[in-house]
Amino acid sequence: MPAETIRPTRLELLRTRRRIVVAKRGLNLLKLKRSALIAEFFSLSKEALALRGDLKQRVARGYEAIRMAETMEGPVRLENLAMLLPAILPVNVATKNVMGVKTPRVDAGTYAPVRATALLDLPTSVHEAIRHFQGIYAVVLQIAEKENALRRLLKEIEKTKRRASAIENVLIPRLQDVVRYIKFRFDEMERDAFSMLKTVKRKMQAEEEGASAAV
Repeated sequence: MPAETIRPTRLELLRTRRRIVVAKRGLNLLKLKRSALIAEFFSLSKEALALRGDLKQRVARGYEAIRMAETMEGPVRLENLAMLLPAILPVNVATKNVMGVKTPRVDAGTYAPVRATALLDLPTSVHEAIRHFQGIYAVVLQIAEKENALRRLLKEIEKTKRRASAIENVLIPRLQDVVRYIKFRFDEMERDAFSMLKTVKRKMQAEEEGASAAV
């Protein structure tokens, strides 16, 4: 803040000191928020890592189920049965709040994997393969939800860090400089007033001495 724009008054000094107090409180809150966001970030990271490990195992079991179905039903019949499956599966998307950060909540919901009239025609091995891949589909959605939340949390962590850094390294030092400048101006005015009083006192003494000499 340029010195010429600062009014060296008691009121301005009080206002600046109050702003410093508010800025320090805001800084503490931002640091607490950042710590909470980081803790949530690592918690979600562990969940996402566990889900990825689960997904790997589910995919292996799913492909094993498909190989079993292909062995029992033959590749041609398996392809024909696959045509009964829907091309697009429904997904319910909502919003949830994670440490003040809005993230999507993804849910596969419940759906019929095939048309009702064809359910009785499906062999057990095909049903088993469908069950496995339903589980894979649900886990993939959970991973997508977690990773989306992680990206948003990371963005919020960086944003909070920048704001805290701006307050700590720019705003508070600038306000403290203003306080020092106002106090410096007060000291200058006090010295000027003291010098003026001494000058007036000397003049008064000189006048009194001159009046005494004239008498």
